[in-house]
Amino acid sequence: MLLVTLVAIVLALPAQALATAPVAAPGDDTAITVTLTDESNKDAEGNSTPVPGVRLVVSNDGGELGSAETDADGRAVLPVPEKGTYTVTLDEKTLPAGIVLDEDTANELTVTVRLDGPTNFALFPIGVEKADTSSFADDLSSSIVSGVKFGLIVALAALGLSLIFGATGLTNFSHGELVTLGGVATWFFDRQLGFPVIVAGVLAVLLGAGFGWAQDRALWRPLRSRGTGLIAMMIVSIGFGIFLRSIYQYFFGGSTKSLSRYTGQARHDYGIVSLADKEIVILLVAIVALAAVCVALMKTRLGKAMRAVSDNPALAASSGMRVDGVIAWAWIVGTALSALAGVLLAVNSQVNFLMGFKMLLLVFAAVTLGGLGTIWGALIGSMVIGLMVEVGPLFGVPSSIKEVGALVVLILILLVRPQGILGHRERIG
Repeated sequence: MLLVTLVAIVLALPAQALATAPVAAPGDDTAITVTLTDESNKDAEGNSTPVPGVRLVVSNDGGELGSAETDADGRAVLPVPEKGTYTVTLDEKTLPAGIVLDEDTANELTVTVRLDGPTNFALFPIGVEKADTSSFADDLSSSIVSGVKFGLIVALAALGLSLIFGATGLTNFSHGELVTLGGVATWFFDRQLGFPVIVAGVLAVLLGAGFGWAQDRALWRPLRSRGTGLIAMMIVSIGFGIFLRSIYQYFFGGSTKSLSRYTGQARHDYGIVSLADKEIVILLVAIVALAAVCVALMKTRLGKAMRAVSDNPALAASSGMRVDGVIAWAWIVGTALSALAGVLLAVNSQVNFLMGFKMLLLVFAAVTLGGLGTIWGALIGSMVIGLMVEVGPLFGVPSSIKEVGALVVLILILLVRPQGILGHRERIG
């Protein structure tokens, strides 16, 4: 097995010294400059090849301070507020295709920044495996596992969207912000209020459920009572989504932030796949949540009431059913599921005020692909989308636009079967 060393030179420089660097940090008093090079791949002059596009995060005890990606020269500048000790973390997911960290190598480096002293140099040794040491089967199995994990997260949000659509007929374009709510709330309870990440996640899901009830009570029920059409309500949902996104950006900020724990974990080998502990938990939580909701929809009185309202709201009302109450429960459960998707997404990666908005198109694609308003359609569509997004880069799809492959599959399937994969199967409320 060929091992190479990815060397990063970390410098603590005053802002004036950085002003002449190719990538400077204007306005910052000091910064950590990281240069990533591949020592196993040298040019004709013997210089190591730079490694661009790798994301690095600088943090201290107070949390994440900033992040940057290495440029074409393999350099990234991470501004810091003052002298002290900081942690520089390399995001393994952003390493070039076919290169992964060796299991014995940490992805973090502790750096001491001195403002008044001489320039300090430190090595950031990272052992990596070159692409030719990993077989296509290994890469495929890893991508499939990642696709299943991402597909389950999408499925939570997609099932929430299907619940709301089935009960109200509303195509909710603010649904992505409900996912963001889960991630941002988890970060707030964790970082700002000091709750453990697990407790913060539970509180975020409860907050999401409460927000689902509140928005139906304050916004959607009055619109339904006035006889507002579905197209007009869809336009309202677009505006509501923009409003929520702006609120998140105002209070949370535009930078990407991480939780206090579980941001980086070593993977363990389980046969043909390698998984971190948090990835196993994400898979189990998503599967249990999806199974519980599906069983409840099929077996409980509330689930039967939701299906009845979905099939014929007028008939359900004439039979004495409280339609508004059933719709309220659809909003509560649907928003809670979406918030849970945001929680798992935050634990899996990081938190950003656009995290749900970026996933919204994939959620719509999953629901449409599986068949609008179907239980199993939303789940199957989500798994197809998740697998296509993660497996696509193995077949030449650029990682920066890997979502395109999933959308192409969506178009092709809908050309053959416009109603979706399970469009005529069991309906949900």
